[in-house]
Amino acid sequence: MPAHSFTRRSFLAGLSTASLSIHPAFVAAAGRPSFVFIGTGTRGKSRSKGIYSFRWDASSGTLSSQTLAAESDNPAFLAISPDRRHLYAANEISDYRGAKDSNGSKDGSISAFLLDPATGSLTFKNTVSSGGAGPCHVSVDHTGHAVFVADGAGGSLSSYRILPDGNLSAPVTNLRFSGHSINPKRQSAAYTHCTTLSRDNRFLVVNDLGLDHITTFHFDTHTAELKQADAPFYQATPGSGPRGFTFHPRRPWAYSVNELLSTIDVLAWNSKQGILTRIQSLPTAPPGFTGANMPATVHVERTGRFLYLSNRGANTIAAFSINQTDGTLTPLQQIACGGATPRHFTLDPTQQWLLVGNQGSATVTILKRDLHTGLLNEHGTPYDLDNPMCIVCI
Repeated sequence: MPAHSFTRRSFLAGLSTASLSIHPAFVAAAGRPSFVFIGTGTRGKSRSKGIYSFRWDASSGTLSSQTLAAESDNPAFLAISPDRRHLYAANEISDYRGAKDSNGSKDGSISAFLLDPATGSLTFKNTVSSGGAGPCHVSVDHTGHAVFVADGAGGSLSSYRILPDGNLSAPVTNLRFSGHSINPKRQSAAYTHCTTLSRDNRFLVVNDLGLDHITTFHFDTHTAELKQADAPFYQATPGSGPRGFTFHPRRPWAYSVNELLSTIDVLAWNSKQGILTRIQSLPTAPPGFTGANMPATVHVERTGRFLYLSNRGANTIAAFSINQTDGTLTPLQQIACGGATPRHFTLDPTQQWLLVGNQGSATVTILKRDLHTGLLNEHGTPYDLDNPMCIVCI
């Protein structure tokens, strides 16, 4: 598929590359052992069996030594602990099709694995119920004491303590949401889709695609208990379907992609009260694109100057520049993802590469990123992998 590409020349012309230095962490990360883990869909005709690992070479932007790191039932999302010693997987069995896991249960689960950062190997630790059939997102708090799960099919949110050995506790908090929004096909019930920790680790922000809500919870780092904040939830545009969410790495802003309307909301973040307020909303698809499109993943790179999101349907990665005064976005580029249905992507530790999991074409592609301009370029040939659903790097 040809790339849809446009640039803001005035923006690029105003950049002073002399004032942009590469963070030392970028260089240091390139010299240490690095691995990529990919959670895959294991249902239907997929030949995948769970979580795959690859050795990652940041100097050349290449993957090698593909290994089935752990057999796992439909690991739809992955998260790695801050110390890089444990990996947690959301096992989504999708009850709406009457599916069951290998033990005959209709409950989804969260699996814990010991991770060896020197070899990239995974060792199974334990598994616990997700509180529903479709856990679609898992996250770890910044101190490595708690795990949070959004279960879409269950319309629920659960929290767990991470025990001293890395195992997960029984659920500490399990909340089920009720209600609906205006899209009868996609919003007849709650559909929790994303759990994101604030930078100060005080709040958990939860996107609900089914209710058009983004709700803030207080988080107790010692007990992993969640309590809804006093402030009202953020009301997204009715029918928009807030899916992915990320905070700016330094400034009081956040960004939420809306799956059903193909838009992204720029939000002001009140870190004292946990309140989100809309600043801007703009489309995610390429200009002139008229087909169906559902954005999925959103990331802000480490310096906080550029934002990237994936478009399923248009099959592009969209790049935006971030105004450093007010957090607003300016479209910078639309580039073909190199496959179909880019469900998830991530930036590698050096921030020089963007790795894309193309669920529809059963491929993983790599785009090279210019650290100064934020622009992406095609790189290498795709890697074959059935049903890639989530990519994480160490």
